[in-house]
Formats: sequence, C-alpha cells, structure tokens
Amino acid sequence: DFGDVITTAAYMDVSAIVKKAMPSVVAITNKQVYQSNSWFFGPTQYEGQSSGSGIIIGQNDTELLVVTNNHVVEDSTELKVTFIDNNTVDAAIKGTDSESDLAVIAIQKKDIPESTLAEISIAAIGDSDTLEAGQGVVAIGNALGYGQSTTVGYISALNREVQTKDSSSGQVITRNMIQVDAAINP
Repeated sequence: DFGDVITTAAYMDVSAIVKKAMPSVVAITNKQVYQSNSWFFGPTQYEGQSSGSGIIIGQNDTELLVVTNNHVVEDSTELKVTFIDNNTVDAAIKGTDSESDLAVIAIQKKDIPESTLAEISIAAIGDSDTLEAGQGVVAIGNALGYGQSTTVGYISALNREVQTKDSSSGQVITRNMIQVDAAINP
C-alpha cells in the first residue's frame, strides 16, 4: 500500500535536521569593487556587496574553516561571516577553485566571541556516492542575503550533466551535478 508512504513523505517534519545542522551554517557577505564601461561615462568603478552561505567544515589550532562557493568570495575586498547567534567577524580567503566553484575561507578563532564558539558546530559531512533519486533534501542557507532559511525537496536526478561558462576565461565547463527540486537561489 503506497498510501502510507505518500502521506508520510508529504508531511515530513525536518525540524530535528535543521536544529542539528543550523549551528554549522553561516552567512557570508562580500564587498567587491565592480568595473563597468559605459559608452557615455567611460570606465567607472563602484563598490557592491554580495552574499552567500557557507558551512563550517573544520578547524585547526588558530582558525575555523568554512567552505562556500567561489563566486560568493571572488574578487572580494572585505569578507564577513555571520554565525547562528548573529555575531559577525572578519574572514579571509584560504583557497579557491573557480572551476568547481568552491572556496575555503578562514576565521581567526581569537576573533570569535566565546559565546559564539559555544553555539556553533562543525558540520557532519555525508557521502554523496550513496545518494539515490527520490531521497529527501534539506537545504539551509542565507537566501538572498536575508538570513538563514530552510527549504526541502527531493533528489530528482544524479550525475546530471550541466555546462556553464567561466566568467573570467569564457571557457565552457562541464560538470556532473545532483539535481534537486528544493527551491535554491542560483
């Protein structure tokens, strides 16, 4: 009987998952200098701000390490990380890989208040090789820079081939992605 399975899936409560994962999710803000070239005004520069999400993935003796997307931190002049308790601290880029759109940023532990250290945690990372189409997905992030939010959905497909163009080189990059139907900001 599929009735019970469908009813259970439609009313799945993910609050326990969110409660466990949220302390490892951070909001990232990035100040950048943009250049534009207008036919009327000529070349101009202006400062803008972008935002994104990150996940606390580790630490060493002096730093807390956060993984994010490269496009979130690319060309930054100033990076800030906001934790679950709304404390904000400075961060620095540790390493980037534009081809896979990944970056690691570091926050000095000495800059993080003790009260914040007590609230945050390092994420438990799973194994994407064990995923199956139809499994549930919970996405937690800093949607459109408005703070932490949660959305749910399902894995629609595995190894979906997607082609993108690198913004700096113009080179076409082919990636195999996990397709989900959860509402996630591009």
